[in-house]
Amino acid sequence: MSERICIGSCVSYWAEKTPDNIATDDPTGTQTYAELDARATKIAQALIGAGLTKGDRVAWLGKNSSAFFTMFVACSRAGMVIAPIGWRLAAPEVAYVLSDTQAPLLICDPEFLEIGQKAGEDVATLKTILANGQADGAQSVDQWLDDTTSGDLPQTGVQDGVLQLYTSGTTGNPKGAVLSNHNLHAVRPLMDNDQFEWVRLDPGERMLAVMPIAHIAGSGIGIIAFYQGGHLMVLPEFTPDGVLDCIDQGLVGFFLVPTALQMLVMHPRAQSTDFSRVRGVSYGAAPIPLELLRQCIKTMPNAMFCQQYGMTETTGTVCILPPEDHDPEGNERMRGIGIPLPGVEMKIVDENHQEVAPNTIGEIATRSDLNMLHYFNNEAKTKETVDADGWLYTGDAAIMDEDGYFYIKDRVKDMIISGGENVYPAEVENAIFGHPQVNEVAVIGIPHEKWGEAVKAVVSPKPGVDEVDTESVISWARERIAAFKAPKSVDVIAELPRNASGKILRRELRDPYWKGKDRGVN
Repeated sequence: MSERICIGSCVSYWAEKTPDNIATDDPTGTQTYAELDARATKIAQALIGAGLTKGDRVAWLGKNSSAFFTMFVACSRAGMVIAPIGWRLAAPEVAYVLSDTQAPLLICDPEFLEIGQKAGEDVATLKTILANGQADGAQSVDQWLDDTTSGDLPQTGVQDGVLQLYTSGTTGNPKGAVLSNHNLHAVRPLMDNDQFEWVRLDPGERMLAVMPIAHIAGSGIGIIAFYQGGHLMVLPEFTPDGVLDCIDQGLVGFFLVPTALQMLVMHPRAQSTDFSRVRGVSYGAAPIPLELLRQCIKTMPNAMFCQQYGMTETTGTVCILPPEDHDPEGNERMRGIGIPLPGVEMKIVDENHQEVAPNTIGEIATRSDLNMLHYFNNEAKTKETVDADGWLYTGDAAIMDEDGYFYIKDRVKDMIISGGENVYPAEVENAIFGHPQVNEVAVIGIPHEKWGEAVKAVVSPKPGVDEVDTESVISWARERIAAFKAPKSVDVIAELPRNASGKILRRELRDPYWKGKDRGVN
C-alpha cells in the first residue's frame, strides 16, 4: 500500500483501503476515493499529454469545489504546481498573477471565464483556458480530457513544489509562496497524535473546506482530510446556512475566521441545530472575543476550540492556543496565539535578528519543515524573509512570556487583516494613485466590530482642488482592485504627516483610532 507522503499518495492509499468511502462532496455531488483516484490520474496523464512538463504551473480561478481538489491531486501526480487565484480579484490583479506564474493552463469556473479571458489577453505564457463546467467561449475540462492523448507520468519527490499561493507585500506586488509536498505533510505528527483530538478524523468522518482555496486555510484543509481518509465537504464560499446544513449532515470539524464563527452562532437557525457531533472548531486571523467564545460553547458544548496562528509562507499553522487554554471565564492566555506546534521553533528577535528576553517586544521568527520552499522567481524577497539558517521572519511584533506563550502586539509591516483577508496598504495606495483629485494617499487599518479591521484611505487634495469626492475615490479603487481591499471610508486632510526623510507616518494616522486598545491590531 502506498505511503502517504503527498496529496496524490494519500488518495491512492485510501482508494486501495476504503475505495467506496466518500472523498469529496460539494453541490455538484459526491466522489468516492476510488473515483477521485481514477479521475486525478486521468487528468495528470492528460496534462502531460497536452505538452505541459514537470514544474509547470496550472492556474485556477474559481470558488471552492471538488473539481479544484481533484486538480490539486492531479498536479501532485504530474509533478506540477497548482496556483489558485482569488476569485474576488479584479482583472488587472488576475493578470499579474497569471503572468507571474507563467502558467500555460488556466481553468476557470464558468462565472469567472470572462474575467479570466480578459486577464489572460496579454499573458504570453498562457496557452490554454478551460472551463470547469459548460460555458460558451471555452472548452470544458471534460471535453479537453476526451480530446487529449494520455502521457507518461514523471517521477515526483517530496521536495517538489505542489501548491503556489499568492501573498501580497508592502511593495504592492503579490508574491507566489511555493509549498512542497513535504511542507504540506509536515503536520502529520499532529494528526497521528491522540493529544490533538480536535484535528483528528476517523476514516469517513466529515471535515469542511469553506475558507477560500486561494488561502492556505482553504486549500490546506484538503491535506488534513485526505491524509486521514476523511469525507471532505466543500462549500463554494462561506454562508451560515451552508455551514449549518453541513453540521446537520454530521460534520465533525471545521476552520473559520472569528467573524464567520460569530455569524454562524448568531444565526437564527443555530438555536435549533444539533451541534453534538462537532468535535473540533479551529479559528485564526484574530483571537476570539470572550463573549463570542461563551456563545460558541453554549451553542457547541461538545466542541474543542483551538486558535491557530500562521501564514501562507509557513504552510499555515505553526502555533496554537489549545482547547485547554480556552476558558469561558476568560484568562490571560486567551489574549495570545499560544505555543508552537511539535517540531516548530519560534523566537522573538530584535531588528538585528538577535533573540530578546521574555516579555520584550520584537518580531516573531520561526523555523520548521513547514517553512515554504521560496517565493517563485523572487530570490531577493525570499532572502529577505528566510535567512540562511532557515529562520522565517513573520513581520508580526509580539512578546513571549516565561511559559513560552506568544502574544501579538502589532505588525512590524503595515498589513491590514479585514474579515480574515490580508490587505496591504501599498496595493490600495497604488490603486488610488492617479485619481484626478488626489495628490497623496496613505492607507491604514482601523478597528471594526464585525471585520476586525476596516480599510481607510487618508488623502490630500491636488493643488487647486477645493473638495475631494470621497465616494469617487472608493469607486476608482474598486475598478482596479478587489472590493474587499478597497477603502470603506476616506478622510481628507491638507497634508500627510512625514518624518525627516520624507516617509509618510502611517502610525501617526492610525494612532487616534486605536487609542485605548491593548493591541495595535484587531
